[in-house]
Amino acid sequence: MFKNFNKLEKAWIYYDIGNSAFTMMVSTIIPIWFNTLADTAGMSDSQYLAYWSYATSVATIVVAFLGPVLGTISDNKNFKKPMFMTVLFIGVIGCALLGVAPNWILYLVTYVIAKISYSSSLVLYDSMLTDVTEPERMDLVSSQGYAWGYIGSCIPFLAALVLYFLATINKVPMKLAIVVDFLLIAAWWLGVSMPLIRQYEQKYYVENAGSKIAASFRRLGQTLSHMFKEEKKIFFFLIGFFFYIDGVYTIIDEAVAIGTSLGLDTMGLLVVLLLTQVVAFAFATLFGKLSQKYSSVSLITVCIFGYLFVAIYALFMKTLVQFGIMAFVVGMFQGAIQALSRSYYAQIIPAENSGEYFGLYDICGKGAAFMGTTMVGITVSITKSVNVAVATLGILFILGFIFLRKSASIK
Repeated sequence: MFKNFNKLEKAWIYYDIGNSAFTMMVSTIIPIWFNTLADTAGMSDSQYLAYWSYATSVATIVVAFLGPVLGTISDNKNFKKPMFMTVLFIGVIGCALLGVAPNWILYLVTYVIAKISYSSSLVLYDSMLTDVTEPERMDLVSSQGYAWGYIGSCIPFLAALVLYFLATINKVPMKLAIVVDFLLIAAWWLGVSMPLIRQYEQKYYVENAGSKIAASFRRLGQTLSHMFKEEKKIFFFLIGFFFYIDGVYTIIDEAVAIGTSLGLDTMGLLVVLLLTQVVAFAFATLFGKLSQKYSSVSLITVCIFGYLFVAIYALFMKTLVQFGIMAFVVGMFQGAIQALSRSYYAQIIPAENSGEYFGLYDICGKGAAFMGTTMVGITVSITKSVNVAVATLGILFILGFIFLRKSASIK
């Protein structure tokens, strides 16, 4: 399966396969089960949506502030691996406990903790790329991580989906199905992560005397100042990334909600989402191979324009077939744009400060995730049109393209 990759590169790719199963749950079964708990507590649909949005926002904001701090501290010698293991284990335990949370309040608290831990693990995981492979292989390795993450996550998710479906037709008790689903995803996440835990060793690091944590905060402040003044290439890339990746995350995270708002069949939407993972696997693999011939910036630009097409196409989307076409196009570019952005960034930053820089990367990525959803919410409120709301995301892709080209023009 990975005959052209060494053991450490394979182990790094496996973690994408492990954590992607939790990502799928966040987009599907986790909010669906929360809706069930909310209904049991007598909540209205508006209250359910509000509390779910609040919980997601809390997790996003905490990670936005926590990411750079964790990343900077992890750059100290022999810090990265134990920090990664800590947040991984907390996330896995939180995922497992979601199935036994007795009420909506504890469920949301557990979800927030699991989501923060999951996102924190990605900050450290992304920063490991500089230790795992050589600069000329980063595009390929990063693309394979996303590609196999998409296809690998389908295995436990499909099993969880089948069990949930059996519960909806009273073949299996719903509570039992939910408990087993979350235990299954937690076990998959931990099990597939074990090769990376066993094999990873921190290659690049910084030496600090005295308090490593205090020194890490000083170093973060110095990096921000230096980036703004001297590292314009990195600075403008992060601004561009901030815009275009927010549009990407909004479309991915809101896909089921968008389809539901258009009155499309829920089970049909879930099937389309599952098929999108297969498409994403194929095209992330393809873009990984293309990265050996074409520059990362050129391929990211292609992906941005692909998403711009999706935003415009959304104006005319009304049926499940049309939604499927949109999902297919999204699948073509969603893995590639994330993988190539990650590997390109890893190539232009100092390897010994990768944790610190990827913490800032995470702020511009997951920390920016509120902007697109806010645009969609405001536009829907004003125009009463989901189609127009999705189309407004095109603004983010245009701005992202402008700043990406600005970054690329700086040597």
